[in-house]
Amino acid sequence: MNRLEAELQRLFLLPGQSREDAAARALVLEVAGPGAWDELAKAWQGVQADLQLPAPAIAVSGSDAYQLWFSVAEPVPAAQALAFLDALEKRYLGEVPAERIRTSPSATPGAKISRVPPVQVAEGRWSAFVTVDLAAMFADEHWLDLPPTPDAQADVLSRLQCTPPADLLRATERLACAAVPGSEGAAQGAGASQDPRSFLLGVMNDRSVALPLRIEAAKALLPYAGTQRP
Repeated sequence: MNRLEAELQRLFLLPGQSREDAAARALVLEVAGPGAWDELAKAWQGVQADLQLPAPAIAVSGSDAYQLWFSVAEPVPAAQALAFLDALEKRYLGEVPAERIRTSPSATPGAKISRVPPVQVAEGRWSAFVTVDLAAMFADEHWLDLPPTPDAQADVLSRLQCTPPADLLRATERLACAAVPGSEGAAQGAGASQDPRSFLLGVMNDRSVALPLRIEAAKALLPYAGTQRP
């Protein structure tokens, strides 16, 4: 295993999982089209300044978009991942048309995002992880003309950290509460003690949440069926 493969394994994959498989520990937020980096940079900065989460990896898709790759230390239920990505969209990408935003996992059946970079998407077009100081250079062409070197990609990823699932849950709760005026302060006291089951129940029962997210929450709650609350 070379350095790049080791970094991809550390951040995004399960033991024994290959890059061709779904990135089970990766949550991806993608914005396509003109001005994509200007919009996505708000989320990159916000998750660190507002939510105190580690910086996500930045990638150019090799086609028409920029991506943020969030690394979770352990796999989280699809409903939790979707709720986090949906909350990020509402907080930081509210002015971006929905058709320009894609996520992985996705609430849209069959929707897919490119595999973990670097990948040759088309002739002379490579997806790649890039540093924040270089991200704006790809505003017109969201790709590299030549394959990035494995060591250079490994260097970019080596600076990144994984997010503990509990921190991801707290960030999602904070984002959700911030959307309701006056509720964020109370959530900082009560939300910290909320367990994952309570969070999933809240998502499932919230009629303001998109139906596919509520369905995913219900699926994630199945292991809890028939159990009593402590």
